[in-house]
Amino acid sequence: MTWGWVGTRGTWTGPEARRSMELMVERLGTTWTAVTFSALQDTAHSTEIHFKEHPTVTDDEVRDAVERAHGLGQKVCLKPVVNCADGTWRAYISFFETDVPCEPTWSQWFASYTEFMVHYARIAQETGCEMLCVGCEMVQTDHREAEWRAVVAAVREVYSGTVTYNCDKYQEGAVRWWDAVDVISSSGYYPVDDWEAQLDRIEGVLSSYDKPFVFMEAGCPSREGSPALPNDWSSPGAPSEDAQRDYYEAMLGAARRRSWVRGFMLWDWPAALYDESAAALNDDYCPFGKKAEETIRRFYTADAQG
Repeated sequence: MTWGWVGTRGTWTGPEARRSMELMVERLGTTWTAVTFSALQDTAHSTEIHFKEHPTVTDDEVRDAVERAHGLGQKVCLKPVVNCADGTWRAYISFFETDVPCEPTWSQWFASYTEFMVHYARIAQETGCEMLCVGCEMVQTDHREAEWRAVVAAVREVYSGTVTYNCDKYQEGAVRWWDAVDVISSSGYYPVDDWEAQLDRIEGVLSSYDKPFVFMEAGCPSREGSPALPNDWSSPGAPSEDAQRDYYEAMLGAARRRSWVRGFMLWDWPAALYDESAAALNDDYCPFGKKAEETIRRFYTADAQG
């Protein structure tokens, strides 16, 4: 499960955050936790990532979250993510293909991004994280193969664990540098009735690589209509536990029939949970106290038992 998003400074410590992670493990039967947080750049065309500043969680908060997850028997994937402060989705981060004087450049951005990622790679090494995700849904950057290979190489100089990159949905075949990472991963927000076709497509992509595969993100809001477009967190519709549960039944059931799908980092479980008595009125991705919670635990427990 993905824990802690978006990772706002000051929210990862204290009894509420500790209890949140305990409940996640207890209720879902997870074996991996993706400790996930964001750092901001001003716009999609800015070249400086402000990862040492508010609102990003502090390094000590990251270390504490990893330590707590390990203490609960979890393996940890550390997942630092870049967002844009103006609300633009990070998939649109991009620059001119040819450098132009006085305009921001790819080289400037990748220099800042490498500094950002190496910083957390050192923490991942220090805290014994089993996996590090070096990027998330950076669609407009995916074609910059040389730069991404350099990022991975810089990370490997300080981190000895497993490295993955989380491409966006439908983009599995667009990344040409999968051989540089240890695990191929993507965001699996596919329509409820399209999972078989998308799994067929992804399997075709994987045939070119001798790499394990996981869904680094996947999930669905508990909202009427969301199973048809699970990546849309703002779609209209009344709260519906049944819609979310049915989506998980379809997604996990389809994936279970594919031995090459090695697992999920489901989306998501916040550091501050809503009151369980209000679960039926909550229409977000978190399954806490909802019908999907039992579905996830059933699938995870069965998989753990072989």
